[in-house]
Amino acid sequence: MTLENARELRKNATACERLLWFHLRAHRLQGFKFKRQQPIGANIVDFVCFETRCIVEADGGQHNEQIEYDARRDGWLKSQGFMVLRFWNNDILTNTESILETILSACLEYIDSPSPQPLSHQGRGAKALGSLSRQDETQNSTFPVRETVEATESSQHASPLLLRERGRGRGGDGL
Repeated sequence: MTLENARELRKNATACERLLWFHLRAHRLQGFKFKRQQPIGANIVDFVCFETRCIVEADGGQHNEQIEYDARRDGWLKSQGFMVLRFWNNDILTNTESILETILSACLEYIDSPSPQPLSHQGRGAKALGSLSRQDETQNSTFPVRETVEATESSQHASPLLLRERGRGRGGDGL
């Protein structure tokens, strides 16, 4: 039932949610991946970045009447390790840049914090065990080994892999 509710919320997004989604979707905020109307436990959150455990909520006028409910909900989400950022719809519409800066700051703060981070995917598999050297890998590989592009300041959190290798290329035979 929760997944169906989340799908319905995605279809019927408010103007503020659509505006915020435009800026958060497709890794547009410094490469952070956000999902919208995502079920977490028994709750459906407006936006979440699992990498930084950051939840963003766009609150309309109805939230004036459900302050206690929101506080309990936020408490549970925080107990699960999430940080919850709430913004009034009016602020999203009138101060979009400021809101985005606050969200980015929270995400970067999490990345820079000494708290436990999820394990990286680097160093797993045959390479981690040392069974293949880079030279052996290039000789046995059916695909050419590509050098990765170093990240620039503006894309410091972006993956160094090409779009196609990250699964967001056009697919098929075309590039």
